[in-house]
Amino acid sequence: MIVGETHGLAAPRITRSTLALYAGASGDHNPVHIDTDACRAVGIPDVFAHGMLSMAYLGRLLTDWVPQERIRAYDVRFTAITPVNDTPVCTGTVTRIQGDCAHLDLKVALPDGTVTLTGSAVIALG
Repeated sequence: MIVGETHGLAAPRITRSTLALYAGASGDHNPVHIDTDACRAVGIPDVFAHGMLSMAYLGRLLTDWVPQERIRAYDVRFTAITPVNDTPVCTGTVTRIQGDCAHLDLKVALPDGTVTLTGSAVIALG
């Protein structure tokens, strides 16, 4: 790894089926992720993706880049929602090398430029 190196992952389009399957797998059946009528009842126009689903896609970016056992830290902050039918893109950039670890900045963004997650990771180099 070198400073400035960037990797990306285009997540699949977030469909209603994706949200239903993720709800079943995660046990997170919050109506804002699966029930349009419940969303509208509280002023939200439609369902949106679970934040942890986007975090999982960032995790996939990391494990596609390096073996899982080299990941020393992984943190995110949720900054915006991911609407149904959007296609998030995950990116990670090496920002510094310190000792035997690389420090990465992470983000998930939508095609319109909205950043839905920001984060960081620390990766062992060897």
